Amino acid sequence: MHRTRIKICGLTRAQDVQAAVAAGADAIGFVFYDKSPRYLAPADAGRLIASVPPFITTTGLFVNATQDEVSAVLQQAPVSLLQFHGDETVETCVAIAQAVNRPFIRAVRVKPETTARDLVEYEAEYRAASGLFAGLLLDAFAEGYGGSGKVFDWSLIPESIAPRVVLSGGLSVQNATDAVRRVRPYAVDISSGVEAAKGIKDAEKIRAFISAVRAADAA
Repeated sequence: MHRTRIKICGLTRAQDVQAAVAAGADAIGFVFYDKSPRYLAPADAGRLIASVPPFITTTGLFVNATQDEVSAVLQQAPVSLLQFHGDETVETCVAIAQAVNRPFIRAVRVKPETTARDLVEYEAEYRAASGLFAGLLLDAFAEGYGGSGKVFDWSLIPESIAPRVVLSGGLSVQNATDAVRRVRPYAVDISSGVEAAKGIKDAEKIRAFISAVRAADAA
């Protein structure tokens, strides 16, 4: 049985980190984009990271940050994985990842005109560019950055790359089981779908979401 990995993103409080870990999340995410309502200061993220047990991946979300800015964040908040969510080029992502010696995932905001071929070529380009590239995160396109909270057409995801992608965008307790059954992604990423308010997670929603994903795995 394939076990879909689960990332809870946009964490800002110690109790939410604890809830995610206790519920069985494989990864947690911190947003270092200061225009996001889920932004967390690096020093605060560092204190939360210090409480995370082994084998939980800590992820830092960046939007159009410079190499120096990413390096400065990591000095206070040593996340284990970078997530580039802006307009960064392949060369920029690779250069930053190499400079700070971290693997990275690249968010793709899927537009209505995006094709399956586009996604295959995009993944191939990044994979050829660096051994630090860990995979694509697929999100719905929206104006602005840092996560859309919207669902895109999952049928656009080609079967050839689905087992390696992180599925994001508009996931919730209600659609998680169907999403995983249809796409069979490597991982899912959720933020607003398990919140009581922006940046404030709901422990029960986290548990219910993870249960819904596991139900799809077992089907």
